[in-house]
Amino acid sequence: MNANPSRQHPADMDESAQLMSRTARDLPPGRHQFHKERLMAQIHDIQQNEARTATPAPASASASAKKTRRLPRPAIALPAMAAVVAGVIVTASVLDNGGGGNDLASGPVLTTDIGSASADGVPQLLDRISLAASSGTTHPNVRPGQFIYIESKTAGTFVKTVDGKSSLAGNPLSTRQSWMSADGTKGWLIDPAVNDSPEGETLSLPDEQGNPRKADLNGPSYDYLTKLTTDPDQLLAKIYKETAGHGNSPDQQAFSTIGDLLGESYPPAKLYSALFRTAAKIPGVVVVNDAVDAAGRPGVAVARTDETSGAREEWIFDKKTHAFLGERSVQVKQMEEDGVVIKPGTVNNTSAIITRAVVDEMKQTPSSSSSSSSSSSS
Repeated sequence: MNANPSRQHPADMDESAQLMSRTARDLPPGRHQFHKERLMAQIHDIQQNEARTATPAPASASASAKKTRRLPRPAIALPAMAAVVAGVIVTASVLDNGGGGNDLASGPVLTTDIGSASADGVPQLLDRISLAASSGTTHPNVRPGQFIYIESKTAGTFVKTVDGKSSLAGNPLSTRQSWMSADGTKGWLIDPAVNDSPEGETLSLPDEQGNPRKADLNGPSYDYLTKLTTDPDQLLAKIYKETAGHGNSPDQQAFSTIGDLLGESYPPAKLYSALFRTAAKIPGVVVVNDAVDAAGRPGVAVARTDETSGAREEWIFDKKTHAFLGERSVQVKQMEEDGVVIKPGTVNNTSAIITRAVVDEMKQTPSSSSSSSSSSSS
């Protein structure tokens, strides 16, 4: 999911926010995703937490030190494989990553046709998606001691600085695997974009006071989700209240929060269906008839454009079954990040849910357990 970066554009941050942004910029790449998983939580929270708790990247004494910085979400490039399937345009520039230990692998920056968006038919489409969610495969209940397993394909664009010169680069398509306990206190992440080790790293992290992290909308556990209201009006009111002050606007933050729940958690069946009816009440939501996820699967998207960042966040669904496939972000207005121009059509971030399942042990996969209850994304 997934658990990454700011929904504010640097030009719109106040002085303190810019200071935190500069601090977070020097962290090892992927630490934002590591700490907040791929719930795509708000940069405001991430930067505050990591500025206090994360270990800074080693400083280089050389003037030619290389830096990488992920673009604010939305910002990730389609991988080459998905680009071929989707028929997107591949930019010719490939940047050297220098082989740094935690450097993201540099690759081509990919773009796509922006695609037309319309507010017509949004309530009807979301109603059909909600109905499909409620009548589809029943989401299994997660018992104490069990873990939610999510396997996805992801790729990203980032601003890379070499010898004082910044450019856009892309990290290639990679497989992301995450495990999280029902109560949210134990977890594990394997993601090449976050950690070089094939073994991955723990998500069982305490809060700043050393206590187990308390679940909330920006970092929900399954147990937390079971207690949320399924009434769309009440749920939307709660989202607005608890995310006040985050993101670039209340409406965009509400849309992003629901998107995070769709992509990097396993909501109970009734809540899963209710999330779509809740999204229908957010102003500015549109339909994009042609979108492609990170695995190259085509679909229809429910989307909303962040007017401040100029990026359109898209939730992608199968056109026939209305199953949730993944999400991506497409730049629709030209913006600038760290002196680098981000042109319309840049695919800022992309992901595809491959498998969601309930397993009995950390690091266990559905294929290695005959007793686990599993299902593909729906």
